[in-house]
Amino acid sequence: DGYRNTNQVSDDYRYQDGSYDTPNDGYYRGGDEPAQDEDTQSDVTEGHDEDDEVYEGEYQGIPHPDDIKEKQKKRAPAVDDEYRDRADLMAERMEDEEQLAHQYENIIEECGHGRFQWTLFFVLGLALMADGVEVFVVGFVLPSAEKDMCLSSSNKGMLGLIVYLGMMVGAVLLGGLADKLGRKQCLIISLAINAAFAFLSSFVQGYGFFLFCRLISGLGIGGTLPIVFAYFSEFLSREKRGEHLSWLCMFWMIGGIYASAMAWSIIPHYGWGFSMGTKYHFHSWRVFVLVCALPCIASLVALKFMPESPRFLLEIGKHDEAWMILKQVHDTNMRAKGEPERVFTVSYIKTPKQVDEFIEIQSSTGTWYQRWLVRITTTLKQVWDNVLYCLTAQYRMNTLMLAVVWFTMALSYYGLIVWFPDMIRYFQDEAYDSRVKIFDEEEVSHFTFNFTLENQIHRNGEYRNDKFIGMKFKEVRFEDSLFEDCYFEDVRSTETFFENCTIISTVFYNTDLYEHKFINCRLINSTFMKEKEGCHIDFEEDNDFLIYLVSFLGSLSVLPGNIISALLMDKIGRIKMIGGSMLISAVCCFFLFFGNSESAMIGWQCLFCGASIAAWNALDVITVELYPTDKRATAFGILNGLCKFGAILGNSIFSSFVGITKVVPILLASSALVGGGLLALRLPETREQVLM
Repeated sequence: DGYRNTNQVSDDYRYQDGSYDTPNDGYYRGGDEPAQDEDTQSDVTEGHDEDDEVYEGEYQGIPHPDDIKEKQKKRAPAVDDEYRDRADLMAERMEDEEQLAHQYENIIEECGHGRFQWTLFFVLGLALMADGVEVFVVGFVLPSAEKDMCLSSSNKGMLGLIVYLGMMVGAVLLGGLADKLGRKQCLIISLAINAAFAFLSSFVQGYGFFLFCRLISGLGIGGTLPIVFAYFSEFLSREKRGEHLSWLCMFWMIGGIYASAMAWSIIPHYGWGFSMGTKYHFHSWRVFVLVCALPCIASLVALKFMPESPRFLLEIGKHDEAWMILKQVHDTNMRAKGEPERVFTVSYIKTPKQVDEFIEIQSSTGTWYQRWLVRITTTLKQVWDNVLYCLTAQYRMNTLMLAVVWFTMALSYYGLIVWFPDMIRYFQDEAYDSRVKIFDEEEVSHFTFNFTLENQIHRNGEYRNDKFIGMKFKEVRFEDSLFEDCYFEDVRSTETFFENCTIISTVFYNTDLYEHKFINCRLINSTFMKEKEGCHIDFEEDNDFLIYLVSFLGSLSVLPGNIISALLMDKIGRIKMIGGSMLISAVCCFFLFFGNSESAMIGWQCLFCGASIAAWNALDVITVELYPTDKRATAFGILNGLCKFGAILGNSIFSSFVGITKVVPILLASSALVGGGLLALRLPETREQVLM
């Protein structure tokens, strides 16, 4: 009687409605095991509390009823999700994200800060360096490119602004995609676009195509800034985040120094390059454009060996991939510290509830381009939803305040960065004009001019039977003068004009003295033969050395500010850093009233750049920390795009006042900095919070 058939046991332990149904006769019955008597049972449980009692069924693999109920509770929401309100699902997801944030912080602390983070630091630093280079490239190549492409002033202005326009669009678009497709993948796309079109722009000859290439190149590099900071921050613990993100900002400065040094050493060698006939020319400035793409290419190659952000992978439910990457980070750092035996103790990481899942379209559905169209539109809709999320009640105030701070900082900084070189050039022009030589009523006959005439005004002169051969006119004006039986051959001119002159029986052969250079002149029996081919625009002779020197010193001057901000970022906090830096920069602006020379203007530029860099670094850090992982790159991209819009406005407004007044640019920059700095003090401090 103590034995029962195995089939009978399986009938007794029936699984009904999610639980096991057992016989109700008071005995435990196993397959081939004899039933134990009461004394034996009491011996087994003797000395055990009721709570510590071992469930006997576990030895036969039979689940405990309490475990079954727990599993049912976990399974129940999955079944009913489609019938639940979206608000309930989002609330559950936010609760999961909060738990994940604290657990992830503990995991990163266990992984330590070491070789892995420093390797990633240099890889992402090269990407940030490429962003810094891109800002300077067009400004450095314009003096040479304008001659090759025959650019007017409006063309040059458009070329300078088109890069910022591309960066503005790229920051919003690629930053948003990084929250959907991944940090690493979008950063690779961003760098690849920049490298490809920067390389292509060095070979194209036409202005329109060159403009297009720089636009797309700017679009690519615009995505690097939001992605780089979001990417790197997700490998840093709370106590290291502010400091090391600030150190990362130094690569932007290194990019400016690199661009200045390369321009200084390459562009003046105009003979570097080659020509193919009369239409295709590859001069030294094009070599410079190629060299400036090297940091981008180096970062692109190195990034292939780096993993995706595990925080992003957890956000989209890829637990196992994230765990493997975190274990790789831990093991890499432990081996570098000489502790390879240290074991990664994390076995399970909380993953947030997945609310918006991308539905993969089957290959049999529609044509290939229809499937891609659906994928693209779905992804863009998700990006747009993220953009709108940054303006919801929870984040609206922080987003608006950050937007004002970013905009005011960009308007004043980028506006003054353009205004400084323009003012230096204006002082140079004033000094040059003050040295002009004036010749009145001179009479020259039977003389051969074969040397350069520069910075001169000739009034009421008479020139008879003179020859002007193989010479150059630079900033020369002839007013109310007579030229009779003269001969001009192989003459080049810059900013040279003949005004109210009488020219009789004179031959012009192979010169660039075009019709527009003769203002209200009488030409009698004069002949123009074989005019010089090429651009008919006069170009200013820029002091290239001074342009490179000013940019080099401006980039180098931010080094002390970078070091100070990195060391103090986690000590005094982000808010005080932003407010203090912007207010100090505003004070520096007022000293510009005393900048009445080239050297003074260079000095004030260095002081302003050094004071303002701390605000930029703190803005980067607080923007990363204020938003959750699935919105972080999107929010950074929006704010950085607004920053580039401020740069476009600043460039346009400030440059229009050069040579007119210093009051408007200085007051505009200082008032914007004061307003932005005071508003920044109302932002929440993020120094002690974990990354959500």
